[in-house]
Amino acid sequence: MAKTKVNEEREHRIEMEVVVDAYNEEERATAWYCYLEEQLAFPFEGHIRKTMAASPLSSGETVSVIGLAHEDLCCVAIFVRVRSKQRDAVVPLAQIVPVNSDEATQVAVADWHYWHDRGYAF
Repeated sequence: MAKTKVNEEREHRIEMEVVVDAYNEEERATAWYCYLEEQLAFPFEGHIRKTMAASPLSSGETVSVIGLAHEDLCCVAIFVRVRSKQRDAVVPLAQIVPVNSDEATQVAVADWHYWHDRGYAF
């Protein structure tokens, strides 16, 4: 069961703006990728909100988020390219909170966190 409480406004935005015409897993993955590609302003500074098995980064680290990972990598979840301590990595967007970014980036990442944390899948 999802730990994140239902947010009706966010649910509506995701349903009507992100996955409105997506009827299967592949279409939902593509819809999310396109939404984030349009909304995220790269590069932006990010704070690692939690350690995840799919990532070498630890909670509390700060990274520069430099772009979305290739679309082919985002068929199960959304991944981004980051630069941390002079190394590049591909990590889950669910792990990153934008810092000092524009409002569209903050909202779009928060939308993805909500989707992910509620346990929704493509």
